Amino acid sequence: MTDGSTNAVPRAKIAIAIDEKLLALLDRLVRARVFPNRSQAIQAALEEKLERLQDGRLARECAKLDPEAEQALADEGLSADAERWPAY
Repeated sequence: MTDGSTNAVPRAKIAIAIDEKLLALLDRLVRARVFPNRSQAIQAALEEKLERLQDGRLARECAKLDPEAEQALADEGLSADAERWPAY
């Protein structure tokens, strides 16, 4: 189902419950033309939050890596590949 906007991205309609203070702030942003409507404001906020969560997850996973062990694996792979390279 689409919302009738000019872009071709399919959109689903959902119902949410939102705190009245948050809704008032959202409406002020729409009136100030920061966002064209509530839907786009909520979508932008959700996208930003999900990207931050994903970036945080990547950072946590990267923090688990041992740089010395990773370098050793990379060096091992390079030396194994070098043996297969033709001589020039």
